[in-house]
Amino acid sequence: MFVGIDLGTSAVKAVLLDRDGTLRASASEPLAISRPRPRWSEQDPEHWWQATLQVMDRLMLAAAQQGLNPAAIESIGLSGQMHGATVLDAAGRVLRPAILWNDGRSEAECAELEAVPDFRTITGNLAMPGFTAPKLLWLRKHEPEIFARIDKVLLPKDYLRYRLSGDFASDPSDAAGTLWLDVARRAWSPAMLAACGLDLAQMPTLAEGPQVTGHLRGELAQRWSMREVAIAAGGGDNAAGAIGAGVIQPGQAMLSLGTSGVCFAVSDGYRAQPELAVHSFCHALPARWHLMSVMLSAASCLDFAARLGGYADVAELLRDAESAPLREARPWFLPYLAGERTPHNDAHASGVLFGMDAATRRVDMAHAVLEGVGLGLLDGIDALESAGVALPTISVIGGGARSSFWLAMLADILGRPLELRAGGEVGPALGAARLAQLAVDGAAAAASVCPQPPLLQCFEPREGRHAYHARQRRPVFRELYARLRGLHRADESDEPRE
Repeated sequence: MFVGIDLGTSAVKAVLLDRDGTLRASASEPLAISRPRPRWSEQDPEHWWQATLQVMDRLMLAAAQQGLNPAAIESIGLSGQMHGATVLDAAGRVLRPAILWNDGRSEAECAELEAVPDFRTITGNLAMPGFTAPKLLWLRKHEPEIFARIDKVLLPKDYLRYRLSGDFASDPSDAAGTLWLDVARRAWSPAMLAACGLDLAQMPTLAEGPQVTGHLRGELAQRWSMREVAIAAGGGDNAAGAIGAGVIQPGQAMLSLGTSGVCFAVSDGYRAQPELAVHSFCHALPARWHLMSVMLSAASCLDFAARLGGYADVAELLRDAESAPLREARPWFLPYLAGERTPHNDAHASGVLFGMDAATRRVDMAHAVLEGVGLGLLDGIDALESAGVALPTISVIGGGARSSFWLAMLADILGRPLELRAGGEVGPALGAARLAQLAVDGAAAAASVCPQPPLLQCFEPREGRHAYHARQRRPVFRELYARLRGLHRADESDEPRE
């Protein structure tokens, strides 16, 4: 059997997969985000670790209840939220809270990186505050005493690796999101590291996703009744989610509806389109690449709307939206609650609810939020297609994929069939488990180990509704952002929140 651990933004998840590809057990533990100042987003890595211990304890209990023997576990794969800056001293101690992917404080430092010779040629991407490199420039400038003590910089999942095995390692799919990787070569760039005052000794060793980077510490193996277990390099959450969804060949695409919204398309070799904030990253399998559009707030907008509208939870919001007919007079919603990446690359973009009147109901707001996320995703898909990849059909994973009502609306907005497949709610963890299996079986087995899961339902776009969203709703949505751009900075302050 094989374990996949996914360190998400809102939870740590783990799954147990058998050699036949059957999901035997799963467990999760929620995480909280700290936002000490406007546009800041942080988490304590110790919370990641404690949540991982609890999740693994519960996963092993669930296995035991089925009569499964933990000694049959051969390897563990890792997946996690990308871009987070976890900094350690020479004794392996965390120096400060990790700065997350949706943190927007390092905008000024992005301009410094863009000035590095051949920056976009090396990285294949724009410099954005969410990436790791500008965070380290920010630390060097604003927390120099901490920066001077940095011995290792780790991505979130790779901090878990360190706690699990004692090894400092990463993989190209996750490392591509740092802006320190030469993406075409799948190797650290000394020039980009030097631009941030760092060197190769402070970076983890790189290994491809299905390669072994170390073995589980003895005390942890004893705690979970395991024998010697290999740790696979794994992948960033989006690449691992694609592995879980069987999206490994050029022409395949995936939409991940988690805290963020990601459209992921496997490319035929290395491609780049940084001008439209399209991400060009390595896939979690050797010699494969992909392109991504990223919106920073997707399913998280539903949590926001449920809280603002007085709903008990997102499920109640969705039930209300499904039971109430769409009104043409509903507002428009800009889903930029944490700035935006593709296609705007605007850390200051903010959420907007526009077009309310005295007759507006909370369910109208719910409809507007569901639609606004879809229109934001469509902007990203258009940017992807401009980079030369076609997306005729898209598989869907993530927590947001649980709502058939929303998926039908998204298919109408995007104008493409959306395929809901089994296991989508644990996609990155499933992909991590598959990479763990490949670490034992060999990467050549990818085609058999990484099939697309069974199709549960296909949502076909309805022509009339697609035309309505395209002709009547989308033009106002795009014009709103264009007119408001630049006004979002006026009320920002660096003062700590109470």
